[in-house]
Amino acid sequence: MTQKPRQIHLNAFLRNVGQHEAAWRLPETSVAAVTDIEHYRNLARIAERGKLDAIFFADHPVLKDRSQDRPWDSLDPFTLVTALSGVTTRIGLVATASTTYNDPYGVARRYATLDHVSQGRAGWNVVTTANAEAAANFGFEHHPDPDARYARAAEFLDVTLALWDSWEDNAIIGDKEGGVFVDPDAIRRIDHTGKHFNVAGPLEIPRSPQGRPVIFQAGSSEPGKDLAARYAEAIFTAQPIIEDAQAFYADVKNRVKTYGRDPGRVLILPGLSFFIGGSEEEAQTLRNTFEDLTLPTYGLAQLARVTGIDYSVHELDSLVKVPARAELEGNLKSRHDLVHRLTATEDLTLRQLLRRLSAGRGHRIATGTPEQVAATIIEWFENGAADGFNLIPPALPTSLATFVDQVIPILRSRGLFREDYEGTTLREHLGLDRPKVTRATRSPFHAAAAE
Repeated sequence: MTQKPRQIHLNAFLRNVGQHEAAWRLPETSVAAVTDIEHYRNLARIAERGKLDAIFFADHPVLKDRSQDRPWDSLDPFTLVTALSGVTTRIGLVATASTTYNDPYGVARRYATLDHVSQGRAGWNVVTTANAEAAANFGFEHHPDPDARYARAAEFLDVTLALWDSWEDNAIIGDKEGGVFVDPDAIRRIDHTGKHFNVAGPLEIPRSPQGRPVIFQAGSSEPGKDLAARYAEAIFTAQPIIEDAQAFYADVKNRVKTYGRDPGRVLILPGLSFFIGGSEEEAQTLRNTFEDLTLPTYGLAQLARVTGIDYSVHELDSLVKVPARAELEGNLKSRHDLVHRLTATEDLTLRQLLRRLSAGRGHRIATGTPEQVAATIIEWFENGAADGFNLIPPALPTSLATFVDQVIPILRSRGLFREDYEGTTLREHLGLDRPKVTRATRSPFHAAAAE
């Protein structure tokens, strides 16, 4: 049997009117679109027209500082993807949920429901929440440190996976004549007792179309990579330089092996922002248009959040060098490392650094013609740096539509991206198998309930 050629995987990371911090200031941008469901429906349709694997929504359960400088992620991502499931038929629907500020039963129940509602297109992006300010919104006196957050996340995932596996695929019998709706022996409690959670189970929702929603994970720190290697099926990471991306790719794939998992079934998807023009000069002019609209106050606040350093006292046109974490511990470790490396390898003024970070916050930025953007994608894909990309359009809907209409046809002409969806579920789009029910021996639900 001939093995199918490896294909590029592409998701669209959709942040209200665009990831670029100045996208909202463009003349053509509708500020009202931030909370307008018709705007998001349009984005979902554009992404599905391009036959992308999935649309992807982040979550920030706290109003950040300098909220006056740009629109924030004001809509709940899970509610949003549920609404968008009704106006799409094939594209995957990935919503972020925190393991620090949720509970496993609630997450398992919601995402299993989404998988049923969307007929097998649900994905959960697992995060531990880096925003310390979120703690006060959930009744926590202190934000847990990274080690504590990741330890909780691992147990959270164990419980959630067990709940999704608490039903056999054939549990629903529907025997009207015999009066038996479900086979009680095909439903089992999970009886989890751990450090963070005590959950009896089972889930009250039957096993979903994909068996389980697809597990995405976002994070590039050491504990983040280890969590991804144990559980994730697709990994979102920030890697601006191909050599660093190759090292990350090799590292995570090797970690996957140590957990007895197939590295070919764990996709690594760096973020990619892009400015596309009819010529390289036109693309650079477009990028300059965005960067000219940036507000230093916002960029400085974001830089302080990542590095822990207040650069507002520095002259904007003076050279800046962000120290390594060995010298100063940052709040977001992997992003701190990215900014440090950028200023260590280039002579940048503070103003230039803020402009450089305005589009992708440390993600790869491709600026050029459709052919040049496609070449970047292919180079990374064919040289051990990526299995695809999480696209981060700087402005929405325009940047996404340009990519779909001008870059994807080039990838198709090279035989590297699908002409059409070949399956109906997100797992099928990603080339992932439907998982079998796996669990330790536990009592059938009816027997445990009778005790």
